Amino acid sequence: MRLGVVFPQTEIGSDPDAIRAYIQGVEQIGYRHLLIYDHVLGASIANRPDWDGPYTSETPFHEVFVLLSYAAALTQTLELVTGVLILPQRQTALVAKQAAALDVLSGGRLRLGVGVGWNPVEYEALGEDFSVRGVRSEQQIELLRALWTHPVVTFHGRWDMVDEAGINPLPVQRPIPLWVGGEADAVLRRAARLADGWFPQSAPDEEARTQIESLRGYLREAGRTPETFGIEPRLSLSRMPEVGWPEFVAGWRDLGMTHLSVNTMGMKFTHVEQHLAALEHAHRALADL
Repeated sequence: MRLGVVFPQTEIGSDPDAIRAYIQGVEQIGYRHLLIYDHVLGASIANRPDWDGPYTSETPFHEVFVLLSYAAALTQTLELVTGVLILPQRQTALVAKQAAALDVLSGGRLRLGVGVGWNPVEYEALGEDFSVRGVRSEQQIELLRALWTHPVVTFHGRWDMVDEAGINPLPVQRPIPLWVGGEADAVLRRAARLADGWFPQSAPDEEARTQIESLRGYLREAGRTPETFGIEPRLSLSRMPEVGWPEFVAGWRDLGMTHLSVNTMGMKFTHVEQHLAALEHAHRALADL
């Protein structure tokens, strides 16, 4: 089990020294990867009385590629993970270029988690079609892998066209590991056909067990080996008291967990030192399970 942390996007603030202290702190504690949530825009709820999304224009989010580039320069071994980049609201070739540059500058430490998101306001502002995000993401994954592994690509798709062109430099990892996030059955099918791993978002309950059984079936249908497919659940300390950690870890380990990320958001922390203290304690406790 590879232990990582969820960067506290909504609580870290904008002080670069505090962000540096956090990132270097988690590497020093011994965590293996840094996972970062993604949102470009937040919707104002002043004139949206029915808004039920988890984030608004009042919620701070650092841009993921810029932040991970900063993290790459501050660290030596920490794997850099998007969890998840909202892929269909972005230009595919630009994502390929940004990801390749980050992989090069970090010495091959990027793992690109992608998803389709939930916020139509964000899609509209970025000039993309919310209604086709799922199927479009499948085409994007295909093109990303082509651009990461070939110096020149020709690709004629419904949304993307590349005519004898490529990115330079290519990434260190060819291709960059690409994981998928989401809970719907369509996501599980997509992950089984196209991805290297999956980010579940629940406890290791019966619903999760059913999802894992479906995922393994889809992997076999795709001619793939389930044992080589990554699974990374998330342990949110604000929702799971320490007494429940052993059962959580044992349950996900039984379901094939390969990675685990620890989330300290929602603990009412106001200083980086509080996040790091909680993460240090969690690392010691989880390493013994």
